[in-house]
Amino acid sequence: MMSGMKATLIDAMNFTSTVSARRIANGWVNYQSFKKALRSKSPVHPGFPVSISIEPTTSCNLRCPECPSGLRSFSRPTGMMRHETFHKIIDELHEYLTYLILYFQGEPYLNPGFLDAVKYANCKKIYTATSTNAHYLTIDNAIATVESGLNRVIISLDGIDQESYEKYRVGGNLQKVISSIENIVEAKKKRKNTSPYIILQFLLFKHNILQIPEIKELAKKLGVDKLELKTAQVYDYENGSDLIPQEDKFSRYRHNGNSQYIIKNDHFNKCWKMWHSCVMTWDGNIVPCCFDKDARYTMGNIHEQSFTEIWNGEKYQDFRFRLLTNRKGIDICRNCTEGLKI
Repeated sequence: MMSGMKATLIDAMNFTSTVSARRIANGWVNYQSFKKALRSKSPVHPGFPVSISIEPTTSCNLRCPECPSGLRSFSRPTGMMRHETFHKIIDELHEYLTYLILYFQGEPYLNPGFLDAVKYANCKKIYTATSTNAHYLTIDNAIATVESGLNRVIISLDGIDQESYEKYRVGGNLQKVISSIENIVEAKKKRKNTSPYIILQFLLFKHNILQIPEIKELAKKLGVDKLELKTAQVYDYENGSDLIPQEDKFSRYRHNGNSQYIIKNDHFNKCWKMWHSCVMTWDGNIVPCCFDKDARYTMGNIHEQSFTEIWNGEKYQDFRFRLLTNRKGIDICRNCTEGLKI
């Protein structure tokens, strides 16, 4: 396996190869529009998303305690994305998109059409990424993933032994995840492909932070391209949780001095995400960002309106205005990482 630095450089080159003059111009319009909005408090936005997250499915094989898919706790409908839904959004936005995340809630590989969606996006020269718990990367699926042209895959592994791993990944099998990583690394090597860029993601919890040296060694042994240590989101964090690390640098939350926790975020009245990205659920609903897991702030549905109508519609403009004037008043923003100080 190539060195981490070389792999990162090649990944950057793979990304830049998808950039076009129109996509660069759109990114510039987004940035200038955002800066103008901060000054004027006007939500008018003439650009289109640079990136979008699309949800292949809400289904998941695990029961993670801080995830609506794992808890089976959605109030919105659940299901599998159809190729018609995927094609509709990509066909409208492909000239502007540079980055596509095929993940929101659920396990992407449970959707039988997942890799077909990757191939379709690649035909439009869009950089593609996904996140998986890696229980379905069999040898055949690993080969199919490499051949699909997927540019980046994030694999979650939050413990170096079965006991610590399944404290959060309830119902998961650590050895199966390790075998899956070996499968994708080997498939990439055999086909002499530079993608996908393989990221091993380690969520930081109270029970696993002492394993950081060991996960670094495991990442080297497995031959992944990058190890990413990531702070974990906790829903009901105010009264504390057995998951929140005591070490401040490993947590999104801190004691407020009154036996309660607060998020380390000043929540300024701005959010770059509202100008450059959005999320589409499996059934075509457009929501502002990945913190709206239950799609409570649906801006419209692409089967009922064009994306342009939704993006420039009254609901979106009102939501952007609220962010510019009173972000703390929006419930999904209160546990957000945008502007988080770690």
